[in-house]
Amino acid sequence: MMKKALLASAALLTFSGMAHAQSSVTLYGRLDAGLEYMNGVPTGVGPNGAATGTSHRFKAESGDWGTSLWGMKGVEDLGSGYRAVFQLEGSFNTMTGQGSGGGGLFNRWATVGIAKNNFGTLLLGRELFISNGVWDFDPFGQSNWSSASLVRGRNWPQSSNNISYQSSKFAGFDFYGQYSLSNATNWNGNGTTPQGREAGAYITYTTPLFQIRGMYDEIRNPANGTLGGVYYDPINAGTANGVYGYSREYTAMFNLFLGQFKVQGAYQAIRSSGITGALPEQPTTLDHEWGGVTWQATPAAALIVAVYHVNGNNGAGNATIYTVGGSYNLSKRTLLDLQVATVQNSKSANYGLNANNYGSAASTDNPFPGHSQTGVYAGIQHSF
Repeated sequence: MMKKALLASAALLTFSGMAHAQSSVTLYGRLDAGLEYMNGVPTGVGPNGAATGTSHRFKAESGDWGTSLWGMKGVEDLGSGYRAVFQLEGSFNTMTGQGSGGGGLFNRWATVGIAKNNFGTLLLGRELFISNGVWDFDPFGQSNWSSASLVRGRNWPQSSNNISYQSSKFAGFDFYGQYSLSNATNWNGNGTTPQGREAGAYITYTTPLFQIRGMYDEIRNPANGTLGGVYYDPINAGTANGVYGYSREYTAMFNLFLGQFKVQGAYQAIRSSGITGALPEQPTTLDHEWGGVTWQATPAAALIVAVYHVNGNNGAGNATIYTVGGSYNLSKRTLLDLQVATVQNSKSANYGLNANNYGSAASTDNPFPGHSQTGVYAGIQHSF
């Protein structure tokens, strides 16, 4: 009897160990910190809150090369090829240790779902908004001075109440779709009710030589369900932010792989239904494009050159960012990074290197309309 009991216990322990081996949880993170110099920064407070002058500054900064973040993700084998998956991820400031404020502990990712190799992955929860899909085609990987700068952050928001689906690859193609319910009383209100839904989809085709992606997305105003908004206090940068906040976005992107070189480019057409209460020079449409080359000179060292350009209607003008930078890997987990950039504004434009709202108050960091801004960032990044 004792022998049978011991054998039964051993079998139970073996089965328990096998079940445990089929589930896993991974803790991961990234810390990014550095020093930043920038000129053309507005100073002082004059009438209506407008800045009275400009200066330069040195600043200890977190997240210029990549967001500092930490998170955990896990998977459980459900049998028959199905897996339960989850991911929790939040951002923070390496320089202060503080979190993202109103975004919550897991402000970037909080998802749970089901995955299968030949089916794909279905998720529910909070995610990076689908417009972040430009990351794979941006020479600077959506660093602080890159494809988000000239659209004032339109390319890197997060989105709650999501249902998303990522397909498996078939003949080089894969599909990703995302729909964020507004949790309003009317489904898909389209401007007839307060309905701030967010949605989008993209298709990617990948070969050893090149990769292309076509993407559509939209962000609607939660106040009225429209693709526009009421612009409040343009000098001090109101919260609606017009076409930069609530709009449709059509994007075509490519990567070209040529040995040590990677050539990247994209075009975005951003369209809104207009802005109420805006100054005449505030755009309702934007045309945004960029291109760049990454030279992987050695397995550790990379040099990047890129140009970003935006043009707005309604006399909003245009701006161009010219930037060069690169990274050097001290190890598989730690790298040094450097970026030098300048933004050149037309007469009526006031885009800054950072993805700031429109405005000329000292709090925005934007240069005066028609003025340029130059910056240098050097830092260190560690991933775990």
